[in-house]
Amino acid sequence: MITDEKAKQKYYQAMLDKNTNYDGIFFSGIKTTGIFCHATCPARKPKYENCDFYETAEEALLSGFRPCKRCKPLSYPNELSPLIQQMVDLVEENPEKRWKDADFVELGIHAATARRQFKQKYGMTFVQYARARRMGIALKEIKDGQKIIYTQVDSGYDSSSGFSDAFSKIMGRSPNKSKETVVLSAFWLDTELGPMLSIADEEFLYLLEFVDRRGLEKEVERLRNRLNAAIIPGETVISKQIKSELARYFAKDLEYFETPIKLFGSDFQKSVWHELTQIERGSTSSYKELATKLEKPSAMRAVGNANGANQLAIVIPCHRVVQSDGSLGGYGGGIERKEWLLNHEKSYKKN
Repeated sequence: MITDEKAKQKYYQAMLDKNTNYDGIFFSGIKTTGIFCHATCPARKPKYENCDFYETAEEALLSGFRPCKRCKPLSYPNELSPLIQQMVDLVEENPEKRWKDADFVELGIHAATARRQFKQKYGMTFVQYARARRMGIALKEIKDGQKIIYTQVDSGYDSSSGFSDAFSKIMGRSPNKSKETVVLSAFWLDTELGPMLSIADEEFLYLLEFVDRRGLEKEVERLRNRLNAAIIPGETVISKQIKSELARYFAKDLEYFETPIKLFGSDFQKSVWHELTQIERGSTSSYKELATKLEKPSAMRAVGNANGANQLAIVIPCHRVVQSDGSLGGYGGGIERKEWLLNHEKSYKKN
């Protein structure tokens, strides 16, 4: 989400003017209707305070907005092909659906063709698009802290049972608290590197991830299944603490993260995660070096897998692990974020 006030005001004026030069440059999310549009949408313009602005359609989707049916922001700059339009419509008919290759076969659609056309059009695959729309349903409630009935309407559902089913398929159980389950609270955190999702109770932080991380939905699912948990929107003492510490981290004013955390994994995974916390801020280590420290020099791949299974981004600094040749390697939050974090910590160290 765009947070710079001058940029937001510029984009809002572009909306009012229906300035064609800005079509495709930004997307506006309208809080009162739950839709997102491009600059020249003919619909009545909302008040400034009811607008959020995004650089990509995926960001708008992950924030819980659905495409406007009037301006069709996903069709810019050219009309959608019949295949892509059909796929977009199918997502809107059933946004909580998890798509598989077999679903394309049933529709007579070649999965590879669908992926290629979607990637060319939006810079993301159809599965990414569907996931962003699906996750957006849950993330909107978490982000805005709205009452379920309002979120239900904004998400495009006519019945409360429809929204409840969609939310529970993503976050587990009904959005209402249940005496039979552990209740965890999910909280939206805006950071310099984009929004993050924290999941915590009043004692521990269980998950901290960027909301556009590819594997986030599976991480949430594993967590709630392990604890037989219901995840509801809300802020706890722990989520307030990690919010404060992240703000200080980005301001280069935090020595150590002290938020209590709860780790789930094998003994080996936990040993890897512990070693990650021992890497000095401003420094890096390689998978080979970590394996050697653990006295398992041949376990580099296992170390890499454990690194990827980390559910506490930044707090457990898996971004500090690079390849033996010094190249960055992979990162669940994206290579650009990994590079930014490492540069941030190097300058942090100098201060």
